[in-house]
Amino acid sequence: MSDVPIRFCCVIFLVIVLCACGQSGAVETGQQTGGNIQNGQRLIARYGCGSCHVIPGVAEANGKVGPTLEGFGSRYYIAGLLVNTPPNLVRWVSKPQEVLPGNAMPNVGVTEQQARDIAAYLYTLR
Repeated sequence: MSDVPIRFCCVIFLVIVLCACGQSGAVETGQQTGGNIQNGQRLIARYGCGSCHVIPGVAEANGKVGPTLEGFGSRYYIAGLLVNTPPNLVRWVSKPQEVLPGNAMPNVGVTEQQARDIAAYLYTLR
């Protein structure tokens, strides 16, 4: 008995898995965070996040105080200490001083829903 059919099935399975990995996560991102991507982009501009961070897709977001947020959706950690998950990011954006007292990121009055929207946008940056 030949193992060609088994190899063929394995190759097809691998192709399907790899194709699924390349799919855009924008819709899933909004669902995972419970946020609205477009509103998150507007809120980032409104709260002046770009005065400290470089943020792709946000006009005049070219700050040099905080880290660039380019590729944020592909990062493993938030602020070098929290695993990059939607609940951790929402908490970090809404209450950074509670998460890590004395860090450079200020509490700017972002509500939990606004933090969800901001998180949804940040996760699109890959």
